[in-house]
Amino acid sequence: MPKRRVLLVDDEVTVLLTMKAVLEISGFDVDTAASAREGKSKIKSGEYQMIMTDMRMESDAAGREVIQAARVAPYHPAVALLTAYPLSDEDWADTGADKMLVKPMQTAQLIRSIEKLLASHAAKLSRLSTAAAAPPAAPAKAAAKKTSVKQASAKKAAAPAKKSSAQKTAKKK
Repeated sequence: MPKRRVLLVDDEVTVLLTMKAVLEISGFDVDTAASAREGKSKIKSGEYQMIMTDMRMESDAAGREVIQAARVAPYHPAVALLTAYPLSDEDWADTGADKMLVKPMQTAQLIRSIEKLLASHAAKLSRLSTAAAAPPAAPAKAAAKKTSVKQASAKKAAAPAKKSSAQKTAKKK
């Protein structure tokens, strides 16, 4: 199995080095960026299965900028917000991240969270590509079915009218 590439973006060098070592020991290929600017540049020039970014770096909006750059990347990476200042579920979901990871975190728990996120993200990408590859015949069949249902309804509506005129003719005789 090829190594999974992860980009860590954090302005704290000790966090970058520690997380990089933990992830590499667990089988990940890890690239680092010490600022949002560097992170956005690496997102554009590389390809990663996952981007993990701190929220607050050179500015309060720096993490959001990295997340937005990851969201428009053509390779669609999983995105985790890495923060020491947890946000409410609504707030971190609004950032566009798939998951919020609160630091510090136990190593085993971190790896489980990352593995789970990567698996769910891969499943999501698979569902989306399957849906995109589905032939457009299904809507045409549905439209044809609606048309035949309408035609059958019209025939049923017309049938009692014919019957009643036939009955009128029978009554006259």
